[in-house]
Amino acid sequence: MSNVTKRSARAGTTEPAWVKWTLIGIALGFMTLFLALPLAAVFTEALRKGTDVFLEALKEPDAWSAIRLTLLVAAIAVPLNLVFDVAAAWAIAKYEFRGKAFLTTLVDLPFSVSPVVSGLIYVLLFGAHGWFGPWLQAHDVKIIFAVPGIVLATIFVTFPFIARELIPLMQAQGTEEEQAAQVLGASGWQTFWHVTLPNIKWGLIYGVILCNARAMGEFGAVSVVSGHIRGQTNTMPLHVEILYNEYQSVAAFAVASLLALLALVTLVIKSFVEWQFERAEKAATNLPPEKPLAAVAAV
Repeated sequence: MSNVTKRSARAGTTEPAWVKWTLIGIALGFMTLFLALPLAAVFTEALRKGTDVFLEALKEPDAWSAIRLTLLVAAIAVPLNLVFDVAAAWAIAKYEFRGKAFLTTLVDLPFSVSPVVSGLIYVLLFGAHGWFGPWLQAHDVKIIFAVPGIVLATIFVTFPFIARELIPLMQAQGTEEEQAAQVLGASGWQTFWHVTLPNIKWGLIYGVILCNARAMGEFGAVSVVSGHIRGQTNTMPLHVEILYNEYQSVAAFAVASLLALLALVTLVIKSFVEWQFERAEKAATNLPPEKPLAAVAAV
């Protein structure tokens, strides 16, 4: 092929350089204006009066209570979502059954429903005048305006993240390896532990990271069911709102900067997991087909 023909083919399949750099500039400008600058402003405002005031705001009892409650809710909601989502993803990806489309729709439901609406659902169910409210009051069980209600609302909002990472991954892998493991005499648990889990571990970790980030930053649903009781039912996002409404801007930005720092750490971990996942996929393409079953055959 002559040089003229090569240049003509390249000109017909690629954009001019100015188009590429214009798109890159627009993307970078948008992210700088709407993401990087606000994030930098949060840390700048938090440290505006010095590190002593910043640390003093974080040492305040209500702030510590909000931090502890946020971590507690995430520590409860994420493992529960992990169990439920793996089961749902396994059922959707590995089996054909009546109602499969309905189950898939339920998994996607929290994406389409406002978090405020999900919080109101739990108020309708467990509130003082809700369906189960009189029975709960008779047995002195508190869900709304208490930690259980916050956990339930957080589970609802964060439910799809792990399942949505695992379903396409499991569907792409198929069922051949699991069936081969069962032919070799492996039990269901051995098949999951030695065949399925190694294939989905990076997608699983990625979903857990996203689920944890959303659980710690959830505001709408938690705001409805918490009651905004200071020192008891306020998570970090709710505590930031209260401080800002009370014109305690430095304290509000101090707690907000801690949330932003947790988000940045989450992004770093997410990037590392994505890099490991890409490496694992490249390594898997170089393995012989029987390699993933070696561990099962050895059990």
